[in-house]
Amino acid sequence: MDVKKVFKNNEAWIKEKLSKNPGYFEELGKGQNPELLFIGCSDSRVTAEELMGLGPGEVFVHRNIANMVISIDLNVMSVVNYAVNHLKVKDVVVCGHYECGGVKAAMQSEDLGILNPWLRNIRDVYRIHRKTLNAIPDESERYNRLVELNVQEQCVNLIKTAAVQKANRDRGLVVHGWVFDVHSGKLIDLNIDFDGYLKDIMEIYHLE
Repeated sequence: MDVKKVFKNNEAWIKEKLSKNPGYFEELGKGQNPELLFIGCSDSRVTAEELMGLGPGEVFVHRNIANMVISIDLNVMSVVNYAVNHLKVKDVVVCGHYECGGVKAAMQSEDLGILNPWLRNIRDVYRIHRKTLNAIPDESERYNRLVELNVQEQCVNLIKTAAVQKANRDRGLVVHGWVFDVHSGKLIDLNIDFDGYLKDIMEIYHLE
């Protein structure tokens, strides 16, 4: 890709937006009021707004390798707190995707240097669910199932936070787990049992 082409694409994008709505950028400059926080993977194939059919200003987005929600990661925790406490989003989504390189790397017995501490969190997901995963003979299916279970555990990590617990109590905020199928383009709702997980963890993680 020629980086210079990006600026030409930007000019074409501006013209397209203004042709449909002359006041588009004036409205955009007035502020944002998204109702959804999307936590996804940094993979270049997973374009958050586009795959949901949404545009600028409609969704607050955070992306990292393998869509992780780690309590000591100040980046993701800052995003969660800002989106939940200040933007007052109504829903939080953790969205993984099949063919995730981060999840695949975590399944390998290999020293990956600086990535090791990050991937260890995915390996912990495998450890928690190893009986389920080891019972799946097909490696590809096992890999896809780990993608789903990783999304599930990151949703649980969100539910453990005081910000999410308080927002759920005060205004009904809900956490969702999705997977994007890169082979079909479909978004798959994993139907995370938010209320069930919340009830299950409150004995230990009741923070609000």
